[in-house]
Formats: sequence, structure tokens, C-alpha cells
Amino acid sequence: MAAERRAAVTRETKETQVRVKVNLDGRGTADVTTGIGMLDHLLAQVARHGLIDITIQATGDLATDEHHTVEDIGLALGRALDEALGKREGIVRMADATVPLDEALASVAVDLSGRGYAVVDVPWTGERIGELPADLVGHLLWSLASEGNLTLHARVLAGVNDHHKAEALFKALGRALGAASRPEPRLGRRAPSTKGRLKS
Repeated sequence: MAAERRAAVTRETKETQVRVKVNLDGRGTADVTTGIGMLDHLLAQVARHGLIDITIQATGDLATDEHHTVEDIGLALGRALDEALGKREGIVRMADATVPLDEALASVAVDLSGRGYAVVDVPWTGERIGELPADLVGHLLWSLASEGNLTLHARVLAGVNDHHKAEALFKALGRALGAASRPEPRLGRRAPSTKGRLKS
């Protein structure tokens, strides 16, 4: 297991500028500024409940809409997680979490498999959660899974309030990512796969 499981990623296009830093062995510190208040709040949940230090500084064409900013944050965060995981030797690899928040209940399962795939099943009540278009939550998770080379299943099992649903979902994401990326001492430097490796 590498002593430093950190990564810094910059993604710049004509539409967005995104800078992301992650430390998988952090204390859950979040420094997130995206220009979308609800998105800042949700990403801070991932850091806090996954005990992953996350820094995200993003500017985008929010005057157009939120799509490009949310998508590129998901891509950059996913890439940073992928780089911090390295060859993924000696990690737990798979984990899940189910998190309640008042009437809402959310479940997330992840497999740090080296293959990007996402299944997102979230019934939103409204079109927006604060400043964040509700449909972009799924797009963010797809982008993160794709660039993070991880399998992600995310579901809201119960709930009425969209803020509660989203917050429970991202808390569950944090807990699942934190648990799956944790070192497993019994593995040493071996990959958690019968194939002998997860990434080249």
C-alpha cells in the first residue's frame, strides 16, 4: 500500500475550470466551492462521512445552466479518486452503506473494480434541490463512476423531502467509498481479485 494515497486533478475547458484534491487517508475535511450551494453541501457530506479530505474549486458557465459545472466536477473528482487509489492493491474494494435522514432512506454500494458503471434510482419530488437541478445528481454520479473506474449503485429507498433524500444519498456514498478504499492489512500488497490485479 502506498504511503500517500493522494491526488490532484485539474480539468479546464471553455466551459469550466475545476481543481480537485483528495486524500483517501484524511480526516473528512471538505473545502468545496462550486458556485452551487447545494452541491457544495452534498460533496461535503462525502468527505465528512467517508473520512476523505476533499478540496474542490470550480467555476463554470452557470449563466448558461449548471450542467457543465456539475458534469466536470464529477469527472474531475472521479479521476482524482482513481489516481489516489493507484493499482488498488491491499484495499477492501467493495462496500455498501444505508443511511437514514428523518423520513428518507438511501443506499449506496460501490465496487472499486477498475470498471466504470453506475445504476442510479432516485425518485425526486421536485425539479430542483436548492440551486441544484435534481436530474443532475444522477449525472454527477455517472460521471464520477465513469472516471473513477468504479461500479456504483445508488438508490433512495424512502423519502418525501428532496433535500433529505439527496443528503442521505451522499452520506451513504461517503461511507461506502471510505469503507471500500480502506486498507485491508491481511491483503498486504495483493489485489483484492482472483484475477490478480484490478488495474495495470
